[in-house]
Order: sequence, then C-alpha cells, then structure tokens
Amino acid sequence: RVREMEEENQQLRLQLSQSQVANTAEERSTQKGNHTTCARRPMVEKCELIHVACVCAGHNASRDVVTLVKSILFHRRNPLHFHFITDAVAHQILSSLFQSWMVPSVQVSFYDAEELKSEVAWIPNKHYSGIYGLMKLPLTKALPSDLTKVIVLDTDITFATDIAELWAIFRKFTDKQVIGLVENQSDWYLGNLWKNHKPWPALGRGFNTGVILLLLERLRRIGWEQMWRLTAERELMSMLSTSLADQDIFNAFIKQNPVLVHQLPCFWNVQLSDHTRSEQCYTEVSDLKVIHWNSPKKLRVKNKHVEFFRNLYLTFLEYDGNLLRRELFGCPSQGKSHALEDLDEDDQCYDFRRERITVHRLHLYFLQYEYVPTDESVDITLVAQLSMDRLQMLEAICNHWEGPISLALYMSDAEAQQFLRYAQASDVLKHRKNIGYHIVYKEGQFYPVNLLRNIALRQANTPYVFLTDVDFLPMYDLYDYLRKSIVQLDLAHTKKALVVPAFETLRYRLSFPKSKAELLSMLDMGTLYTFRYHVWTKGHAPTNYAKWRTATTAYKVEWEADFEPYVVVRRDCPEYDQRFVGFGWNKVSHIMELDAQEYDFVVLPNAFMIHMPHAPSFDISKFRSSSSYRHCLTTLKEEFHQDLSRKYGAAALKYLTAERNI
Repeated sequence: RVREMEEENQQLRLQLSQSQVANTAEERSTQKGNHTTCARRPMVEKCELIHVACVCAGHNASRDVVTLVKSILFHRRNPLHFHFITDAVAHQILSSLFQSWMVPSVQVSFYDAEELKSEVAWIPNKHYSGIYGLMKLPLTKALPSDLTKVIVLDTDITFATDIAELWAIFRKFTDKQVIGLVENQSDWYLGNLWKNHKPWPALGRGFNTGVILLLLERLRRIGWEQMWRLTAERELMSMLSTSLADQDIFNAFIKQNPVLVHQLPCFWNVQLSDHTRSEQCYTEVSDLKVIHWNSPKKLRVKNKHVEFFRNLYLTFLEYDGNLLRRELFGCPSQGKSHALEDLDEDDQCYDFRRERITVHRLHLYFLQYEYVPTDESVDITLVAQLSMDRLQMLEAICNHWEGPISLALYMSDAEAQQFLRYAQASDVLKHRKNIGYHIVYKEGQFYPVNLLRNIALRQANTPYVFLTDVDFLPMYDLYDYLRKSIVQLDLAHTKKALVVPAFETLRYRLSFPKSKAELLSMLDMGTLYTFRYHVWTKGHAPTNYAKWRTATTAYKVEWEADFEPYVVVRRDCPEYDQRFVGFGWNKVSHIMELDAQEYDFVVLPNAFMIHMPHAPSFDISKFRSSSSYRHCLTTLKEEFHQDLSRKYGAAALKYLTAERNI
C-alpha cells in the first residue's frame, strides 16, 4: 500500500509540475505581444463579487490588514466582500475603519474568533501566531453556508496585481480539486535545515498557506471538518505539537489526499522568509503577483530584490487611502451619500459646511492598548488631539500624567507611519500601554478640531475625562489630585465641571513648578502668566485668578461670554459641536452647552496646567489674514445660537444677550 501511495504521489507531482509549467507559460505569454491589456484581463465576469477571508487578531495584525487591503483595492476592478475572523480588538478597529472608509462596492463581514477557539484549542501549537494561526482550518464552519468559494490570505500579504486574476484560477480546478496552494519555497518540510529537524509530513516541499483558494462547497461535501481533525489527531500522536500552525495540518492532509490540491504558480505567493527559493519564482520582478512577508524579520529579510519588495510594500503602507474611494466603472454601488449635493456651492461658507459632513477615515487604537481599570470607580482619562507638528509634546505629557490617555491624531497615511516609528523608538512611549492612539486621516481644508476631540472622548474608557489640549503640561501628580477631587466634590451625583486653571510660559525651556507656591512665585517674577492674558483675557477671566491665588477650597464661578476653561467632567458630557473647525469658538461652544445643561463650574484650588510655546497653527494664520474666514465663523456662531435656543428654550437666551453686549 505504501508503494502504491508513493507511485500515486509521483504521478501527482508530475501532473502538478506539468500544470505549473503550463500555468507559468500562460501567465507569461499574456505579458508579451501587442495585446497585453486584453490578454491579461482575467476570466472573471465584469461585476462578479470576489470573496476574501482573513484571520486577524490584535493591534499589529489590524495595521497589517490595512496595507493588505490597500494593495488589493489599488488593483481591483471587481466588487469585493471581505470576511474577517477577529478577536474583539480587531473587530472594533476594522469595523470602524471600513465604516468610515466608505469604499464603493466593498462589503465587510465579521466572525467572532471566540466562537472558533474551541474548534482548534486542543491542538498544541509552537508558532508565534498562537491559536489564531489555526483558525483557517474551521473556515467551512465559520463562513456562511451559501458561500461556495473564497480566497484566504495571511495579513502579511501584498498584492502586485488584480486579485481577479487569482479568483479566475478557480475555473482551472479539476472536478476533484478543492484547495489551491503555492509550493513552500523553503526547505522546511524536507527536514534538512538542522540536525534532528523533524517536520510534519508533506508532499515534497509541501505547500504554504499564506494564500489559499478554497472551494468551500466541495470541502463541505467531502467532510473536511472531520478529515482535518482525524489528520491532526493522528499526527499529533507522534509530533506532539504543530510548528507552523495550520500549515502543518494542511500539508499532512494533502500528503494523504494529493488529488485534492491544485498547485498555483509560485508567483502567487512569493515567500520572503530566510532560506527560501523565492527567486526561482520569477525571472523579472515584474512577473510576480503576490509578496508574502512570512519571516518574523518582515522588512529586514534577506533577498537580492528586497529593496524592490520593500518599496512596493511601503508604497501601499503610506498610500493615501482616500484615493481608493473611487467608484468601479460600470458596477453599481450602494449606500452613496447625497449630503454633498444638498449644499449650495455659491454659499460663501460652502467650504466650512462641507467640512461638517466630510467623513474622515478612522483607525482606532493604532498602537497596542492595555487599559487596566483601578479598583476605584473614579478613574480619569486625559483627552486631547494633535497633529504631526505637536508630536514632541507626547513624551513630556507622559512624564506628567501617569493615568490613561485618549488621543486623536490628525495625520496623512505617510505621517501615521512616521508616528508609528517615532512611538516605537521612544523609550517613554513604547512602555506606556494605557494610551489610546486614534488616527483620523487627513481630508479637507480645515483642521477638524472638534471632530478629533469627540473621537478621543468617545474612546475614553473611564467614568471621568479631563478635556485638555496637547500643548499643555499638567502639574505633577494632577492625576491623583483629580481623582481625590472627584470623590470630594461628588461628581458621580452632581453636574459639575471642575476647572483646572491654565497658565503659560513664553520660554521653550522651563523649570516646571513642583507646587502651587512655586508657581505663584514664578507668576510674580514674570516667568509665567495667566493663560492668554495678553491676547484673549475673556477666555479664562471667569476662573478668577486673583481668588485662586489664596484659595484653599474649591469655589464656584459663573459662566461668562467666551469662557473656555479646561475641565474635568463625567464621560457622558455633551460632545463638541463639529461645525466649528480650524480656529475659533470650538471650546467656547462646548462650555456654553455645559452651562445650558446646568453644569456648575467649580475651580480647583490646588490644580494647574501650563501652556508650552509653539509656532502658530496654519488655521489661526488663516483666521487672522482672511476676512471671509472671520465672516463665516460669525455666521456659524449665529447658527449655533439658534440651534441652542431651539434645544434649550428660554434658558439659552442669555447667551445671545451676552454676545450682543460684547
């Protein structure tokens, strides 16, 4: 029987080898001659829906998926349906990303990895992917029963061609074939990498499962669920654990059932792990279709063409995802928004109104986030927003605030990658896991300051929030002081906004005061000033700095026009009004709504924060130089007053009166 199986395997290898040569010749022939464009068009219907499945867990894999998806969207001409098997973290990140991305002709479905863990948890696995590296095995059970075929991809894949070309290969399957795979390009399954190296059984060099074509309908028909389980149970009796996760089990199954596999040309999965034969997959780098960064070293892998591969990867990593929102030619899309069409383009403030309805792409928890709540129910999150030019403030804030932080960062795709490298290289930031970094990708003419604040506010995971700006340094131990104040002033059962008095310095190097007494001394010496005393006194005048100097207990102050303090409130406070973008009235409007909801403003006697100097923002420069900018801000203020009156009735009349008195 062994001899018969070996003969069958030899015939299969010959058949697969001939098939690969034929496929390779066919692919290359389409790239030559005068009819390249027509010849390369895959045999897929114009608007046929292509299904792609991917297992994704955690923050890092979620970032990888974005690059993979960008490379697919860049080349694609067909509608797509992505199926993601995710943990809770990846689900939150990817669902908000795709919802805000709004790519036409793209559907997304999510499947809970928790429900699949019991299917594979019994399999010991040494691979760094852990239990998630085994979750391709039960895909026939996880994916919808009416889904007949799917392309399954690892997260570390980059496409260099239209995925429809890969989808078209399903048509080349014989009646018996159910799985499409590329041969493994390392010597792993040959068992000669080191002394006593004993890999799982495989057909020849084995197959790599970074790219898989699955005929789900046929797999269900032949009893795939039972077959892979029996294979795993049998081999684990001697192997004890998997080394390459699902790949070992797929290969052991194929070794016993070789007629079920369709070998794909190797340029559909050019594997860049060390010690591979990937360079034999192509004569020119332009021949390859899919790059697989399947080494733990990723971009640092050794390959004579690695610079080309790296540049291709970086192109999609930093590519502006907004450009991928284009409609597919000739294929209907659903859910298109008509909000933009309702705007009057002749309106002098058209650009401001357009900004309000712009949907920005959003990548929540861009870096690893681990919030461990305190035993008390009074934990507080520092909430702020920033752009690339304020990045240098992050380390200083971390040194002043040990509690959780929620930050919205307004960046381009390329800037987000610069930020990633900055954070990973920072000794301060890389050890802080209680900071939620939420990337809001750039689009439009104005800095969407209140949108950013709302995103950071929504992602705060504590009962209370400290609403501040990133160019302020909190006093040392402010985190502990605020938690005590929350209890003392009973914020849990009262509507209070605790005011943290704001000061500023004009010096880039400051010996930060360690106490209120030291700060008062610096005020008297002229090293520090009350915030904006020389340009916008009204913004913080109600704080009553004269009273604060001698105060030992918290004191209540009344709202006045243009009041814009930095406050501590419950997380369920009203959000910021997003019609205000760029410079002007963004915090003022929020404080007005707090007052309209009858929040008491209570100044904390032993708290302070200091504004650090920096170059003026682009938006404040536009405000100062553009009369139309100032006119539109006035128009938006009037409309805000009207909306406030409709919402709060007579209680809001005082705001209009106060404005007129000014």
